[in-house]
Amino acid sequence: MSDAEELHGFFFEDLRVGQTAVIARTVTEADIVMFAGISGDTNPVHINEEFAAGTMFSGRIAHGMLTASFISTVIGTRLPGPGAIYLSQSLRFKAPVRVGDTVWARATVTELVPEKRRAVLATTVSVRDKVVLEGEATVMVPLRAAVAKPAVPAAATAQ
Repeated sequence: MSDAEELHGFFFEDLRVGQTAVIARTVTEADIVMFAGISGDTNPVHINEEFAAGTMFSGRIAHGMLTASFISTVIGTRLPGPGAIYLSQSLRFKAPVRVGDTVWARATVTELVPEKRRAVLATTVSVRDKVVLEGEATVMVPLRAAVAKPAVPAAATAQ
């Protein structure tokens, strides 16, 4: 197996409709503050408790895009995993996420398009048993043959 193959997630040939992967993560105060800093989204509903208490949420909530980023974690690390390239993602935000909530991000293969090496995945994020975000992702997935390169002997490259 080549180094490139060892770093890789699933190849297109490995995918099957119905395959699912999930990650779980507890959202922390640091996550929200760092996301605000890196994204520049300093909306006070995320970082100011006094302001947020007066909103429809009655308190601070995590950034929707922070919540959505956990879908990227599943796709980039589990299914299809390293080597997959995001092409699109739809998002429907259904409920807020708060500090201390454990989010469960899930991706499930719903369609394979062999001629384009694309996989379509249903994506959800849940807190407890409530879906807080749902959508659909399309990713390009490498073929095994495109990544697996035969090793060239060191003597052949030294000339």
